[in-house]
Amino acid sequence: MAETITFTQVKSGIGSTKKINATLCGLGLTRMHKTITRKDTPEIRGMLAKVQHLIRIEES
Repeated sequence: MAETITFTQVKSGIGSTKKINATLCGLGLTRMHKTITRKDTPEIRGMLAKVQHLIRIEES
């Protein structure tokens, strides 16, 4: 497994539940097409799984 993971928000969180929006904010995704690189941990993977319909993941 790679040490970092890069992900981009490709769909808006508008209309999603408060938990989904809080997860996006926790990941650092505050606007569309923002790309974030984080350390690849189980906690981050779990958060990404909750919002997988709104993001695109590029492992690096």
